[in-house]
Amino acid sequence: MFTGLIEEVGVVRVLDTREGGGTITLEAPLVVEDASIGDSIAVNGVCLTVTEVHDAPAGFTAEMMGETLVRSALADLVEGDQVNLERAMKADARLGGHMVQGHVDGVGTVRLIQPHEEWTTVTYDLPAQLAPYVVEKGSITIDGTSLTVTEAGEDHFSVGLIPHTMAVTVHGRRKVGDRVNLEVDVIAKYVERQLAAHLSAHEARSTSRV
Repeated sequence: MFTGLIEEVGVVRVLDTREGGGTITLEAPLVVEDASIGDSIAVNGVCLTVTEVHDAPAGFTAEMMGETLVRSALADLVEGDQVNLERAMKADARLGGHMVQGHVDGVGTVRLIQPHEEWTTVTYDLPAQLAPYVVEKGSITIDGTSLTVTEAGEDHFSVGLIPHTMAVTVHGRRKVGDRVNLEVDVIAKYVERQLAAHLSAHEARSTSRV
């Protein structure tokens, strides 16, 4: 479990992708300060398991399944790219963002970047299957960052990024057309599932009385 508060921007040093999966090695001195093999670290919002910890340069290696590469924008990475990183939250930590699982629900695309005097509005294309879970003033995770939706449409949504977020995450380096990892609010998905089960049971009872 993560909070969506980025701790560090790491650098992709080695990338080995192939059909069925691959490995990624990142330079990331902060998040490996207390890392051990088997720990979870979110890389651009994707929960990956540490398989090696390196001293020089400080960083870690993680394996990526084929499913991960198919369903996320990690497949777009090249050596030298920067990525958002967050360690799994501690049980006694403040939940400064929202509950983030590190399970990507879909991939969006940067549609529009609008700089303002004190913030930047970024609009993303929204996959149709995720539209029901994205609501104005609700939470969404973009490349591992917990953000608040400022506008929600049928095929797009927008967020506002303050200068700090632009400076300390990869969002300040994004361009129109870049793909990003999206994770919607897990609570919305559980509510939908429960409602669907309730409606199905209600319909079954109604049918049995006919």
